[in-house]
Amino acid sequence: MLLASSTFRNGASNRGMAVASASMRRGKWTSSSSSSSQRWFGASSSSSPPEGDDEEGDTTTTTTEDDTVTTTPPDDTPAAAAVPATPAENTATTHNAESEFEKKLRPSEVVKELNRHIVGQGDAKRAVAIALRNRWRRRQLPEDLIKEVTPRNVLMIGPTGCGKTEVARRMASLGDAPFIKVEATKFTEVGYHGRDVDQIIRDLMDISMNVTRKKFTEQRRAEAKALVEDRILDILTGPPTQKEQRSRESFRDMLREGLLDDQEIEVDVPEGAGEKGAGGVFSIGGDQNNPNVAAMADFLNRMGGGGGPGGAKKGSPPTERKKMPISEARDVILDIELDRLLENIDLKKESITAVEESGIVFIDEIDKICSSKDYMSKSADASAEGVQRDLLPLIEGTTISTKYGNVNTDYILFVASGAFHAVKPSDMLPELQGRLPIRVELNGLTEDDLYKILTEPVANLLRQQIELIKTEGVTLTFEDDAIREIARMAALLNRTVENIGARRLHTVMERIMESLSFEAAEMEEGSAITVNKELVQERLSDVLVASDLSKYIL
Repeated sequence: MLLASSTFRNGASNRGMAVASASMRRGKWTSSSSSSSQRWFGASSSSSPPEGDDEEGDTTTTTTEDDTVTTTPPDDTPAAAAVPATPAENTATTHNAESEFEKKLRPSEVVKELNRHIVGQGDAKRAVAIALRNRWRRRQLPEDLIKEVTPRNVLMIGPTGCGKTEVARRMASLGDAPFIKVEATKFTEVGYHGRDVDQIIRDLMDISMNVTRKKFTEQRRAEAKALVEDRILDILTGPPTQKEQRSRESFRDMLREGLLDDQEIEVDVPEGAGEKGAGGVFSIGGDQNNPNVAAMADFLNRMGGGGGPGGAKKGSPPTERKKMPISEARDVILDIELDRLLENIDLKKESITAVEESGIVFIDEIDKICSSKDYMSKSADASAEGVQRDLLPLIEGTTISTKYGNVNTDYILFVASGAFHAVKPSDMLPELQGRLPIRVELNGLTEDDLYKILTEPVANLLRQQIELIKTEGVTLTFEDDAIREIARMAALLNRTVENIGARRLHTVMERIMESLSFEAAEMEEGSAITVNKELVQERLSDVLVASDLSKYIL
């Protein structure tokens, strides 16, 4: 798979390696990239025992005046070959990680995390926290009972801008469970042109595959780095032998110090690696999310892979030989080794299990696919009640065909939300209402709530503006009276114009900061700007006048 340029290999001799090693120890060689190499090999360097230490009692170390020679009994195993973790070790690691994850999913911890970003709405936070904790509790039940416990889906009701969508965004960052947020208005009834609701589960499977691959990749990254080091040494010195052990270790030291980063080697890499849109040898038209199309493309690519110049085994992707410096080859070989290590893991099965047992779907704007029962007119909208009927089997539990396999939705948690301004929750189909048993009503935002939104969250609007202006070398400060006035103006506009909740604060802040942001770039570094109550009233005076006149316009 990996070959060296012959000129470099032929010039390497035991005598030359000893001189190179001695020169390196005397400090005669330097490299500008040595620090980056040490950082890259930081995890794998610990796999080799320190000089002079006997790891198992089978290694004899002889120290002379100039050099240290390590002698190892003949063995077919490479000197620094990584020992793969046993299933028991993997299970222990997974259990420890899950124990940490359990602590994060405690309802009090979930509410505490949500409080850092969302003001008020305690009922909604508690409902979400309990729903997340019940997912973990279900997995602890006996086998005969675990199939009987289904998730209690949640329906959040509240005016726009009160924090419903923000709860969903923060839920996604709480754990490693597959999570997707969708808009109900983007789907159409089966039979009409557009996306049907089954696409929700297919998109969730794509997310789960990425999450699962990333999780297993991080678990095996240290092992892969050790293998990368051995592969590069095989290219430079050839396969490890007892005679050349000393030369190999000299090269290992130079490699870790970064002294060989500029040396070019030849590496066999999969065709199209690193190119955008590379999808294999065969490309089939049609919807790639269609499981039949995806399966056919995967089959043709596997059958068409007959190996490349490096003699890859049949069925593997075709390869091409590229010449590159070692500094670039490290990452390329690392990706290849990670793919090899992941071949022994059924990522599709793991991803499907994660979706079926821990998947969460957040359906926003569900009220937009409802029509009021007060008006008996029949709607021809393809995104209305037909979508509700399609959602019924999905939420109740059905089997969806994806390109990774069939996915059962019986135990997926569904959280829906809507403002329900023009319609009522009772206007939903009765069957859909029954599938969303937990209802949480979110309160509208008062003037005090708007003041807390400006000051309490970690990344509040005031802090964002202060940090943005700080990049120009200008200090921006807000007086407390000014903050109170901003909250009062936003609440007044919500009452007199249209209630858009916390989003009104963005409108008010941009009106206040418009001229300040424009002039900040021209100010001298070290200047200071103070926003007081009078400045806020001056900037918003024209907005209030316009809002007073707007209610008289037909």
